[in-house]
Amino acid sequence: MVRRSVRLYMALGLGGLIVTLSLLAPLLATHDPRAAFPQAQLQPPSREHPFGTDLLGRDVYSRVLYGGRRTFGVALLTALITLGPGLLIGAAAGFSGGWIDTALTTLLDALLAVPALVLALALLTLAGSGSVQIAVAVGVAGIPAYGRVVRAAVLEARSRPFVEAARAIGAGPAGILARHIMPTIAPPLLAFAGVMLSWAILNSAALVFLGFGGDISAPDWGVMLADGRQAFRTAPWVALAPGVALSATVLAINWLADGLDRRAR
Repeated sequence: MVRRSVRLYMALGLGGLIVTLSLLAPLLATHDPRAAFPQAQLQPPSREHPFGTDLLGRDVYSRVLYGGRRTFGVALLTALITLGPGLLIGAAAGFSGGWIDTALTTLLDALLAVPALVLALALLTLAGSGSVQIAVAVGVAGIPAYGRVVRAAVLEARSRPFVEAARAIGAGPAGILARHIMPTIAPPLLAFAGVMLSWAILNSAALVFLGFGGDISAPDWGVMLADGRQAFRTAPWVALAPGVALSATVLAINWLADGLDRRAR
């Protein structure tokens, strides 16, 4: 139990640190993240440039800080697009039963048959490139997985004795769902929401890496990874800095989700 608590506190500390550094980017950045200085390209880490410079001479440290703001913004919008509809569809399917459950489950299974990244790419082909488009595409692609998890949780909770007791004393379907089922399944759903958030961060960064982010000069971890790929052998710091930031963020979120799930049991 102590080890689990330590891991949870480590996740909170690491995640809080990354978010704080990103929010305070205007105060902590030492250079303009978009300012290019070709004469200073691919300089190794130094006092002036703690994380070195990239192919255009831009300060990697400043771009990592500002990139966190952009990455978190896209990921949060993605998570909202996933969680809202996923929660509604899953709850409706699990609680209603009958033909409603069959129809909604069939829809979710049909969407799950298509790999999420492929579905996101198809949506981006129709909607075009940009941060908002990526958030919508990845968010829609994540709805089937979250909807399925919500449905399974509702199905398990609605058969519990306290739900049967509420139904026996005349509680309506909406009241049972809102007052009894949803509070019961909230902890595991919150934990899985954390997993979906890390999934959103990774997939959004992947799509930006592939060139769907729109403005390629904007500080973004996916853009920085794409830039660093070109000079990884001679200047690995260009890709390592955003890569470590991205990995640390996903690790912190997964640790936090695991800690919340264990505490809920």
